[in-house]
Amino acid sequence: MLYSDGMKKLIRVWDLPIRLFHWLLVFCIAGSLISVNLGGNAIQWHARFGYCILTLLVFRIIWGFIGSTHARFASFFPTRQGLLNYLQGQGPQYLGHNPLGALSVFALLFALSVQVSTGLFVDDEIAFQGPFAKYVSNSTVSLLSRIHDANQVVIYTLIAIHIAAIIYYKKYKGKNLVKPMLDGDKEIDPSEEANYLPSDLGRASKDGGLQRGLALFLLSVIAVVVGYFITQ
Repeated sequence: MLYSDGMKKLIRVWDLPIRLFHWLLVFCIAGSLISVNLGGNAIQWHARFGYCILTLLVFRIIWGFIGSTHARFASFFPTRQGLLNYLQGQGPQYLGHNPLGALSVFALLFALSVQVSTGLFVDDEIAFQGPFAKYVSNSTVSLLSRIHDANQVVIYTLIAIHIAAIIYYKKYKGKNLVKPMLDGDKEIDPSEEANYLPSDLGRASKDGGLQRGLALFLLSVIAVVVGYFITQ
């Protein structure tokens, strides 16, 4: 939906399902990091947060193909030329993720997928055994446990880059990247419209009741399936 707000135009970029995914993921990652460092029985909470992250990631991957315009991977998949143009300041401005931001998104989704997948096979032989550890050899459990531990550094690094980018865009480019992820809308000054592709400006994301209902149904089904497999 495109409409005027004073002198600026507001375009719905992030639908409610994407916004909820983003903030729930932030909450679960924070909970996971805190609980794993507490040790003891808190490791069970670490696992629960991990299962929630797994559910959210599966939802995001599916939503990346059937969701609203700017949620779809096809709308922001980074290409080599697009990335080079953006780094050289030659490309257009983007309503959704720019090529560099898109690269960061895919990297974080991949790193988190590796983390939750390997976590299903972890066995510390003290307080926690992943639900799938019993199906593989001890050597495989050991390998996946080492990957799980080492991959934390990758995740920490990507999160730090993500936060640094938010601060950089706010301080040096005057762009608030957090606000659109809260209310879903991006403000476009009419004087800056020429910097965007006309096709991009005309592609506001759908964010109605049908869209949200579909997302809720999808997330519920994924949660049930994940819950079934981890309790077997």
